[in-house]
Amino acid sequence: MSKKIVAVNAGPRNGWNTDTLIREAVKGAESAGAQVQKFDLFRLEKYTGCISCFGCKREKFKGHCICRDGLTPVLDAVREADGLIIGSPNYLSEMTASFRAFYERLIFQNLTYNLETPCCNERFIPVLLIMTSNAPDTAYKILLDNYKNTLDNFVGPTKVLVSGNTLQIRDYSKTDWAWTLFDIAEKQKRRETVFPAECQKAYEAGRSLVK
Repeated sequence: MSKKIVAVNAGPRNGWNTDTLIREAVKGAESAGAQVQKFDLFRLEKYTGCISCFGCKREKFKGHCICRDGLTPVLDAVREADGLIIGSPNYLSEMTASFRAFYERLIFQNLTYNLETPCCNERFIPVLLIMTSNAPDTAYKILLDNYKNTLDNFVGPTKVLVSGNTLQIRDYSKTDWAWTLFDIAEKQKRRETVFPAECQKAYEAGRSLVK
């Protein structure tokens, strides 16, 4: 039986940096024989982050977020998956609000507040966490280490892939303001020379989720 992989895009722009890397990871997983279900968080029905209802702390709902909204099918799919791909652009030195809503609901349902067994998840799966940013690759080590540590402990062993100094738009000359903060030529060069290698890394990481 083929493995099931869930891919979650927490970015709003189809076909751009985050979505492209996720799609490459999906291709990698599919090439290894997996079935992949992809969700775009910005296109779901209305949802929220954790509402602190503590329903998941009741024994009969253990490991299940009981809040029913647009995120419910995503959380249900992850619960049955053999691997998880999550991608988000970096906004203001954090992941997107959509990522955070999903992340809160994903993690909190498995948090027990019990010293002996702090996590009630009994089915750990490999995770690929992808982040894109217009800042350098090395700018967010602490942020990503924190996410990796939590995902390791509550979802499964996590690999992180970062793509920095990304090309944000195709033609910077068409913006109303001069974006003088960036070296546009360097960004374009990186898109042509480095980004393809990152896509290949995403592809290989997607394959490794299945293996």
